[in-house]
Amino acid sequence: MRLPGRCTLKYVAASLGRRGVFASRLDVLRRSSWNAAEFMPEAAGFEGVSGRDELQEYSVSNSESFWAAVAHQRLSWIRPFRTVQDCDLSRGRIRWFEGGKLNVSVNCLDRHVHTCPDRVALIWERDEKGSEVRYTYRELLEMTCRVGNLLRRHGVTKGDCVTIYMPTCPLAVASMLACARIGAVHNVVFAGFSAEALAERIRDAESSTVITVNQGLRGGKVTELKKTVDTAVQSCPTVRQVFVATRTDNPVTMGAKDVAMEEEMLKEDVVCEPAAMDSEDILFLLYTSGSTGKPKGLVHTHAGYLLYAALTHKYVFSYQDGDVFGCVADIGWITGHSYTVYGPLVNGGTTVLFESTPVYPDPGRYWDMVERLKINQFYGAPTAIRLLIKYGDQWVKKYDRSTLKTLGSVGEPINTEAWEWYHRVVGDGRCPVVDTWWQTETGGICIAPKPSDPDAAIVPGMAMRPFFGIKPVLVDAEGKVLTSNNTSGALCMAQPWPGMARSIHNNHQRFLETYCQPYPGFFFTGDGAFRSEDGYYQITGRLDDVINVSGHRIGTAEIEDVVNQCSLVAESAVIGYSHNIKGQGVYAFVVLKKGVKVQEADLVKQLSNIVSEKIAKYASPDFIQIVKRLPKTRSGKIMRRVLRKVVECDLEGLGDLSTLDDPAAVQEILEGHEKLLSKR
Repeated sequence: MRLPGRCTLKYVAASLGRRGVFASRLDVLRRSSWNAAEFMPEAAGFEGVSGRDELQEYSVSNSESFWAAVAHQRLSWIRPFRTVQDCDLSRGRIRWFEGGKLNVSVNCLDRHVHTCPDRVALIWERDEKGSEVRYTYRELLEMTCRVGNLLRRHGVTKGDCVTIYMPTCPLAVASMLACARIGAVHNVVFAGFSAEALAERIRDAESSTVITVNQGLRGGKVTELKKTVDTAVQSCPTVRQVFVATRTDNPVTMGAKDVAMEEEMLKEDVVCEPAAMDSEDILFLLYTSGSTGKPKGLVHTHAGYLLYAALTHKYVFSYQDGDVFGCVADIGWITGHSYTVYGPLVNGGTTVLFESTPVYPDPGRYWDMVERLKINQFYGAPTAIRLLIKYGDQWVKKYDRSTLKTLGSVGEPINTEAWEWYHRVVGDGRCPVVDTWWQTETGGICIAPKPSDPDAAIVPGMAMRPFFGIKPVLVDAEGKVLTSNNTSGALCMAQPWPGMARSIHNNHQRFLETYCQPYPGFFFTGDGAFRSEDGYYQITGRLDDVINVSGHRIGTAEIEDVVNQCSLVAESAVIGYSHNIKGQGVYAFVVLKKGVKVQEADLVKQLSNIVSEKIAKYASPDFIQIVKRLPKTRSGKIMRRVLRKVVECDLEGLGDLSTLDDPAAVQEILEGHEKLLSKR
């Protein structure tokens, strides 16, 4: 692990010079001549479009025409839409394809069953290596229908919210699709979250139904998911029933609300009438951490989200009919929603459900899976790539990876070293690496190197090119749009797109304040970005108080709230720092209550356990520094900027400390920081 403050700060502009060398040496990927209509059949009707750049320009300048054409072509409608869009970003109004009716599960399953019922839809890569299970589209449809009928029989109706707390497995996918089929809203919660974090999301979503498994299995370890749900629902009065599926052979205690899921599914018919859903009906809620400490339940709707997932999956990864798509993200995150479930299935693809870890039973797990399942596109996180680099090239080269055609990275910007290793070792220097930028809020990939013209460069560590229909802008602190290249600013979107979130559940005002009001007329992403001389985008990191740990976003306020619940703690401040495996680590500064005497090791253990229990293990601080006081302004605001500079050992960047209530606090914190590092 790279200790905070022990390395020189790196600046974006300095690193770009090196990347230009890589672009010319590694990244010019040539293909056969590019034909717009062959690439995208709808382009035949787009006047003046002959290349990728022209198609991108058309998709932005003729947005309604572009999205209408692809929506008609790519989705099956029960009733056609009347209007393409009715959007006003300044008011947070985002509506697409109104008047249209469709069913997401029909688009993902039924229409493929009609043409290729025995095509493999899912390959479940179970935790136990070499025990994969395949499900055809026909089998997945039957499972989905049984779940849909089961939910209906137990009183779940259109608009009801079903919380899914399950590992990545076929029944979890069927449960998501069953909700979509009957018009219920699904709320998938990552199965690593604690009982308290789960309960908070169940309460906010007002779920009446929870679906879980007896136990989870990951990395050879059993996790007690049913027990976690039992604890959570004690504080969730809206929950009427809990469906419990079986993942292991170990029995669990069943209570009055519990229903044995597979047993009841056998009683159901394999045909389930799909509900006709309005384009703007809610498909799912997905909670993501915010800077206020309270998770945000982002709202995604049926038509726009599904279309955008389909289009990005197809064109960013160059997905072709018959390919096997290997996204290793958990279904509890937006990546699992868009590129493990909805994107591949709406395109009639074969998608891999990865239940294990990259190092179980050994560091060759990913590449053994690539060989066995003949994966063509592999989509993973930079955190995992950096971890696997440590184990050496031999674990990769041991396996045949000749089926790979595209490599993707997601969750955080990928550093140049990891990009080069991924390209050179995993991809044998022949597979393009697509470093994708997007968020839970965007619904799908917004900036990525692909699609591009055949001879276009790919620059390591840069997301590069906006996707079709996406118009990014950089804005300075005064809200002025920066039009020149070779500049940095706040990354905003200048116009809406179908896949974007519509609101925050039960709190549209927070949606407005977070995304629409910081830069009126634009959608604010919360990220900063650099635009190179060539007009390519590189994401430089969060501009708000959100940390990205191993691709998982967590608000600093959320961690602080938990730390402050400890009876020994008076107050705390949490920041993120650069971590060479996880991307960012968690560093907590803690002030104890007066008169408290405790061994530092005992306090660190206690606080780490509290955070693990109330949020998740990945949110547990890597460093906990006990301080007498925190640097504050005279109005009482904690100066986290100063704390970041301390951890980075950037003394010159501390700036003028005279505005602090007690500047001497900074010197005390600096000395404590050095002592803490010397112990590691």
